[in-house]
Amino acid sequence: MGMETVAPFREIIDAIKASGGDAFKSCYQCGMCDTVCPWNRVRNFSMRKIVREATFGLTDIESEDIWRCTTCGKCPQICPRDVKQIQSGVALRRIATEYGVFPHAVQPIRRVSASLSAEGNPLSEDRAKRADWAKGLPVKRFTDGMEILYSPGCYLSYDPRGKKIARATVEILDKAGVNFGILGTEESCCGESIRKTGNEAVFKQLARQNIRAFVDNGVKKILVSSPHCYHSFKNEYPEFMVHFEVVHISQFIFQLIAEGRLKLTKEYGKRVTYHDPCYLGRHNGVYDEPREALKKVPGLELGEMAESRKNSFCCGGGGGRIWMETPRGERFADLRLGQAVDLGAQVLATSCPYCITNFEDSRLNRKDSDVIEIKDVTEIIREAI
Repeated sequence: MGMETVAPFREIIDAIKASGGDAFKSCYQCGMCDTVCPWNRVRNFSMRKIVREATFGLTDIESEDIWRCTTCGKCPQICPRDVKQIQSGVALRRIATEYGVFPHAVQPIRRVSASLSAEGNPLSEDRAKRADWAKGLPVKRFTDGMEILYSPGCYLSYDPRGKKIARATVEILDKAGVNFGILGTEESCCGESIRKTGNEAVFKQLARQNIRAFVDNGVKKILVSSPHCYHSFKNEYPEFMVHFEVVHISQFIFQLIAEGRLKLTKEYGKRVTYHDPCYLGRHNGVYDEPREALKKVPGLELGEMAESRKNSFCCGGGGGRIWMETPRGERFADLRLGQAVDLGAQVLATSCPYCITNFEDSRLNRKDSDVIEIKDVTEIIREAI
């Protein structure tokens, strides 16, 4: 395709300005973004180069590099000039999406976008089956006046591994006497990840569907299991002039324990380390509640990996990367799992379905796959009640 795939100078500049990324002009090429980028632990990659090329409208939208960013948030928090790398990168992806230019590793995005538009989920599953995970469990449809709406998200509704987390969550809520319900087939994907791939139209479609369902059913408080749902409902949906109280399950569990509504009595007796998901930690500042909840589990020994809290290492699933191809040898989750094993942890705990998915894949690819378990915080809490 050659020069035809190089977007015009003005279009690139205008797109970045529209995204709020006009601050890229202030970049003085210090390279601090490259020093913290997790990609440079597995291959050569330069965010600084992408910013420099975008400055002069020279970005080749056919390049896979504009799709590598996991939007982990490490470079914005260290950037001395507030360049807004994530917004600028998403703007470049928006141009590529409009041109229909997707490198081989990014091709799955086409299928994901179609599935999101048609069925409200990225997994090519039927919308009619969205609540099947709850069969046989004490789960009611949400009605106005209930304490909280539980929104499990797509992976916990359809993915076999994710369903275990959703069931554990229900057992905890039921044990604590929480009056909750779900919307089932009325719920759609939050849209956070597809927005990060540059597909603003599908994001807006999904957001409007969810907002309509929330408002029509009298929803005021939403409990989520995914940090991506948390981020979108809390920080992006207000763009549509609506405001809901949004709580992540790790926060809610800590609250239930603190209020005495949830008692943890069973010994766990394992060495655990906690991985901070990017969209729960760096993007939203939730660090303490998951750890404090785990500390309440009898017999649990909690250790910290060197890269934790605001310096947590990314699992590789953000920015839509969860749907893209990443070859062996370049998977962040492999390195992160290795850090947990080196610490002597028997369990790597986290609070994100993307992290769970990536860590489980990495565990299964290890020769000593039985040396460590991957658990959501809710699964550990469920075992302790």
